[in-house]
Amino acid sequence: MDRRQHRRAGKTAVTVGLVVGLGTCATGCGGAAAEGAGGGTGDSAVTVLRHAADALRAAATSRVTTSMEMATGGTRVTIRGKGGYDYRHQLGELTVVLPQDPAGTPEHRPITELLAPGALFMKNRGAGVPADKWVRVETASLSDGNLVTGGATDPFAATELLLGTRTAIYLGRTEVAGTAVRHYRGTADLAVAARAASAGSRPALTAAAKGFATAEVPFDAYLDDEGRVRKLRQRFSFVNDTGKGTVAVASTTLLYDFGTPVDVRLPRPRDIYAGRIAENQPAH
Repeated sequence: MDRRQHRRAGKTAVTVGLVVGLGTCATGCGGAAAEGAGGGTGDSAVTVLRHAADALRAAATSRVTTSMEMATGGTRVTIRGKGGYDYRHQLGELTVVLPQDPAGTPEHRPITELLAPGALFMKNRGAGVPADKWVRVETASLSDGNLVTGGATDPFAATELLLGTRTAIYLGRTEVAGTAVRHYRGTADLAVAARAASAGSRPALTAAAKGFATAEVPFDAYLDDEGRVRKLRQRFSFVNDTGKGTVAVASTTLLYDFGTPVDVRLPRPRDIYAGRIAENQPAH
């Protein structure tokens, strides 16, 4: 399977994304604190966080759980995902589950998402796309660089965003899913991160730096004793569809079972939908 194929599926109108298409309303984002100690490592908190992506490359692979929270119509909505990721090749596969309706009935079929350098592939996207076809979207063409559009933040792009850490403090030791971790809180700059990121993440982070309401991303990061991200919570802010006010989205990524085999096979060109997506139809 060709992992580098770049065929575009026409002008797929997915730029409003799964998140923006839900009609989110504006909420506030938190700030960050000043630079502090590195939690017993001898390095500053900023330095430790900027090396988190290297630690994931060394780990090679992991399992991933994601959640993305937003407010819509006065109700908090959460999109959840689960799968695996190969950090050395920057390839991942997630099953993304959209929210239930108010009665508790699932409104959408789970969406299969493949994450690759420069591209997002979605199956069961709905919006007029045949069930056996994939939608391909170039992440650099999205105003958020696919940090929120797919309903799940690419785990490696999220970690490379920490390359733009400007200020951070170490808050002490705690546990995530039974694993001892060091808790850091800070603010990253998307533009700084884009300049320092790998070739696979750079275009998407560059697009996000231009497209978000602010380039500053507040975060909480939980790193294990090998410097690997175990939990990363980031808060993004962008202008809503009406151009009035901003939308705040909180993305949480959990990484575990490092070293688990992950085999991501990208779609063949003939399996990619080349038509136009009906924007007025929900993803289901």
